[in-house]
Amino acid sequence: MTITGEGSHSASRWWCCTLKAPNHHQLARDSRKRTRHRTTHKRRGSAMKRTKTAATTTTTRSEGTVVPSILELPPTDSCSHTSFNYKFYRYQYLRPVAILYIALAVILANVSAFEPDFVYPLENVTVAKGRDATFTCVVNNLGGYRVAWIKADAKAILAIHEHVITNNGRLSVTHNDYNTWTLVIRNVKMEDRGVYMCQVNTDPMKMQTAFLEVVIPPDIIYEETSGDMMVPEGGSAKLICKARGYPKPKIVWRREDGREIIARNGTHGKMKATIVEGEMLSLTKVTRSEMGAYMCIASNGVPPSVSKRLKLQVHFHPLIQVPNQLVGAPLGTDVTLICNVEASPKAINYWQRENGEMIISNERYLMNENESSMYAVQMTLVIRKLHKSDMGGYKCISKNSIGDAEGTIRLYEMELQKKTKSAHRVNSVEDTSGNDEINSTPNIDQSDESNKIHKNGRLYKGLQAGEHDLISSSTSDASVRVGRVNLWPLVVGALALALTHGNTPRVRC
Repeated sequence: MTITGEGSHSASRWWCCTLKAPNHHQLARDSRKRTRHRTTHKRRGSAMKRTKTAATTTTTRSEGTVVPSILELPPTDSCSHTSFNYKFYRYQYLRPVAILYIALAVILANVSAFEPDFVYPLENVTVAKGRDATFTCVVNNLGGYRVAWIKADAKAILAIHEHVITNNGRLSVTHNDYNTWTLVIRNVKMEDRGVYMCQVNTDPMKMQTAFLEVVIPPDIIYEETSGDMMVPEGGSAKLICKARGYPKPKIVWRREDGREIIARNGTHGKMKATIVEGEMLSLTKVTRSEMGAYMCIASNGVPPSVSKRLKLQVHFHPLIQVPNQLVGAPLGTDVTLICNVEASPKAINYWQRENGEMIISNERYLMNENESSMYAVQMTLVIRKLHKSDMGGYKCISKNSIGDAEGTIRLYEMELQKKTKSAHRVNSVEDTSGNDEINSTPNIDQSDESNKIHKNGRLYKGLQAGEHDLISSSTSDASVRVGRVNLWPLVVGALALALTHGNTPRVRC
């Protein structure tokens, strides 16, 4: 607006110089009041913006004179200090705030660079029951913060800094005065198993967790495990073996002698295996060959493995096998009679003559038993310096609680022709097979070694399958003739050899 009339320039300068600038706080309050009347839903910042255009002041100095708004007064050098700018004042107050925020951000960044930090992750621990477990937590830049140990699954505080909080004498905390914190649990029990936490009381809280696994070596539950078992031949047997431990033990069966286990599955036949898994071993149609010791072995990966020995007895009546039922030997020699016995339970074994007379061990009769398995025994009877009265039948008898059995052996005398005249080798006499030679007849008084029989009692040395002939030489001439020989023992011996070897020996007279 312009002022008209004479002296307009001087009047304008006077208003400018004499009019005081209004209080800016009052203007702001008035502006806010006017804004609230216009709208009650505007924000405080919008009201401040509208005050720049809405705040006008009109005053009059004299009649017919209008004073313009202070914002519309022309700027002059003499009164430039009275002009008011809201934007200037707003930026003037925001600048220190911005500087303060920047400084605070820098400080926080520097502080965060020195916050506690975990160097290594907390490792899981697996330990056997009764041993010691150790957790190690490494923290850098701890400063004034504290390290705490917590059992996470139970939400129980175990220790803070170097002080144990829980009432457990098996727990302890150590610190190496630098950055390593250690939690030690002695004599670990099953209830110690769970999640453990290493925590630093920052904001927000920093932590690491690890799991403690407690394992238990296997142990046989003897109250629930089978013992030695006895079954009749052809019956069934179930062997049970149970074990405790953590993790749950695995049970396998095997025979002590390394032989195969026979599992019969009804119509599917039988299956043989060296190792069978499972708590129960089921045997059906048991035979005497399955008798023996069975091993139940429990293992779960935690040493040591454990085992139990179970003995399976198969009962059956005695059975006797006689290798040689007819045995011949000369007088004055030693002869051995053999019987093989199978029986379970263990049988009583003894020898008898055919007339029922029991033979008792003495200087002439030596009896012995050699066990070849749990149920097999070899009975031997050695008769020394065979007499004429020793000839005849012998019985080997075996008896147990289930039954009895006997075997019979007949002992006969083998005679040798005495040397009456010196024997001469004759080249003109030759066997068609090329294997027989004409030798002088051996003397009956030779050493005992030549007169002994084989242990099995089958053959007498010097009279085997008719391979050698008894030849006597005459003293009157150089011709060779066969001496007088009692043929009856030779016939009996040849018959015995034929029964034994299945072929008929040739006897040369």
